[in-house]
Amino acid sequence: MKLAKALTSVSLVAVAALTLAACGNANDSKDSSSSKSSSSKVEKKSSSSEKKEETTEAKQTAGGALKDGTYKLEELAYSHGYKVEMSMTVTDGKVSDTTYDYVDKDGKSKQDDKDYESSMKAKSGTGPKEYIPELNDSFKKNGSNVGAIDVVSGATESSQSFKNYAAQLVQAAQAGNTDTIQIHNGDKMKDGTYTLEEKNYSHNYRATFSITVAGGKITESKYDNIDKDGKSKTKDAAYEKSMKKVNGVGPAEYMKKLNEELVKVQNPAEVDAVSGATSSSNSFVLYAQQLINAAQAGNTNKIEIDNIVFAE
Repeated sequence: MKLAKALTSVSLVAVAALTLAACGNANDSKDSSSSKSSSSKVEKKSSSSEKKEETTEAKQTAGGALKDGTYKLEELAYSHGYKVEMSMTVTDGKVSDTTYDYVDKDGKSKQDDKDYESSMKAKSGTGPKEYIPELNDSFKKNGSNVGAIDVVSGATESSQSFKNYAAQLVQAAQAGNTDTIQIHNGDKMKDGTYTLEEKNYSHNYRATFSITVAGGKITESKYDNIDKDGKSKTKDAAYEKSMKKVNGVGPAEYMKKLNEELVKVQNPAEVDAVSGATSSSNSFVLYAQQLINAAQAGNTNKIEIDNIVFAE
């Protein structure tokens, strides 16, 4: 259930997502000051107010349209005897069907592995038989709004990986690229600098992100949000003051903390969300996963995200 190669040749994220409203950048003022994602195996579900918002079809204000076709993704390496296989079908510009599963070398689903189910359920309260269809159903329901996909309690890392892969499928659909996305999840990160940037502005800012890998480890993380003049959100005194007053934290604090945390723990799934900046933290994790995927593939081409932005 580890992460892998990012799709670097397409122009997009959810998000999906992120998160960033599908893969776009969400309003920091919407971040919950009391919510904190867990680096443990258990993640709380979204609040009732968030769920209410998810059930309402959001209006897309930016981001490329999805092109009709079937888009596929597969992991190349088996982890604990299984690898992910995933697909998304787009009809009339909308997600009409999705598939998601972990299969062994014989093509057998992890959902049918009774021993695995029993062992995982005893430890975390859920198993493949529950979380796999739950994630797939959420993807099918939310479509390109990958950020609205709930993290399943007890399957946090698998949920985050799922959202990463869903986002890459959305990116492929925006580009109309039906080549199967191959995830090099078993490969060590190659040394180099890997970059990602959003195309579209949300609340006057878009995300830029880069990681530097040396000796197979992340030695530097640079995540930021910039305006049309290239000015960092961390330098926006008015934004800092406004967000801090509402949520207790501002861009100058949470971006620094997220960057430092990724270098420290190396695994995006173990990066704690910053209290008061949950949505931005989720976006950070999603994009960090894509950059790690690129590093595993050794692909230093810039990842251009035609991020989908939704009206509030």
